[in-house]
Amino acid sequence: MNGITRRNSLKSTAVTGAVTGLSTLSAHAAKNKTVKVALVGCGGRGKGDLKNFQKACKTLQLECEIVALADAFEDAVQGHANAFEVPANRCHFGWDAYQKVAASDAEYVLLVTPPLFRPLHLEAMLKAGKHVFIEKPVAVDAPGCRKVLELGEYAKTKGLGISAGMQRRHSAKYLKNKALVQAGAIGEILGGLVAWNGTVPWIKERKPGWSDADYLARNWLNWIETGGDHIVEQHVHNLDVANWFIGRTPKSAVGFGGRARRESGNSFDFFSVDLDYGDNVHIHSQCRQISGAFKRVGEELRGSKGYVMGGGKISGDSAITVPDPKVDSDNDGLQEMIDMIRGVRAGQPLNEAQIVAEATGTAIMGRIACYTGKKVLWSDLFLNPKSEWYDFTHGIAAEDFEKGTVKLPPENVVPVPGDGKRIRRK
Repeated sequence: MNGITRRNSLKSTAVTGAVTGLSTLSAHAAKNKTVKVALVGCGGRGKGDLKNFQKACKTLQLECEIVALADAFEDAVQGHANAFEVPANRCHFGWDAYQKVAASDAEYVLLVTPPLFRPLHLEAMLKAGKHVFIEKPVAVDAPGCRKVLELGEYAKTKGLGISAGMQRRHSAKYLKNKALVQAGAIGEILGGLVAWNGTVPWIKERKPGWSDADYLARNWLNWIETGGDHIVEQHVHNLDVANWFIGRTPKSAVGFGGRARRESGNSFDFFSVDLDYGDNVHIHSQCRQISGAFKRVGEELRGSKGYVMGGGKISGDSAITVPDPKVDSDNDGLQEMIDMIRGVRAGQPLNEAQIVAEATGTAIMGRIACYTGKKVLWSDLFLNPKSEWYDFTHGIAAEDFEKGTVKLPPENVVPVPGDGKRIRRK
């Protein structure tokens, strides 16, 4: 695949230092009714996550103080500053703005930047002693996923929480169906379908004066380098449900996809992937971003005794019952923030690094299979350093933005399965 390069894998860092006393932290948090939060990434999703964090504090009868806002772009920060009434001295912009958040007195940091930046920003916040909410997906390549797994282990040694934007895992409906499946209500899972068929959420046209880095970051959703393609950025939710309900990650992926109508960036329009979970369990993963086409978002898993529709209908052994999950809200995005704050203040911080890294890795494995036409193994991404995919990236790193070395890839040039080349699609 022209334009895609191999980089050295991210080196593991030694984890040193004593484990923080969780009981001491919990006692301190219980006395302090003010929760200090910062946001890195002032886009639409960042605004929604910050609002949910504020609502979560209110639900838990706590006061929320926004101590910092950060984004690469001044106009984005200013928009959020106006919306949340944050003074100018707490607003930071530029490619290194996240470093000012790491140096702030925030207790919690919400990371809602384009996916390429998330491993770098997560490391900075954890090393600064912050509890972190990190949006999905957490990377655009296998080295980034492995870095997040490594940081998840580091967070455990420091008593720090990592919550991820996988809100289905905080949904009462999904939690109950998962419990029923685990109790045997649909029998042994035999296979199923996960899908996110919708439209392109948005496209940002390049404006005069924008650098290559500016354009990549502002139009990140449509570029593989910054967003990972929509199988990773969006469909990751459904893939996570498959991993969660089945109880393991897939062993391999084979698929196909292509580009027919998109006129920005270099992402595909559609993917179709066969995920082999072993033991003859196969999941059909399909996702599409094409306007005017049939829309479908959800999950359906078939069992030896019935089936389950994600967080919807379940049909199987009606004699099997489980208690209703205890939740505070039907808003899953709000509930995940409540669970994060409650866990930290109870001295039992959530650590969702592994589940979100594995869901992201599942999507990346499927993407590579579709781009190349090859069968890609889970071990290629996570276990085998000799694999051609283990260190594969798309040639641009998060650090390149700070260094000023970003060069825009050819636009509307996409991978072609089979021969490993790219061709222009218009």
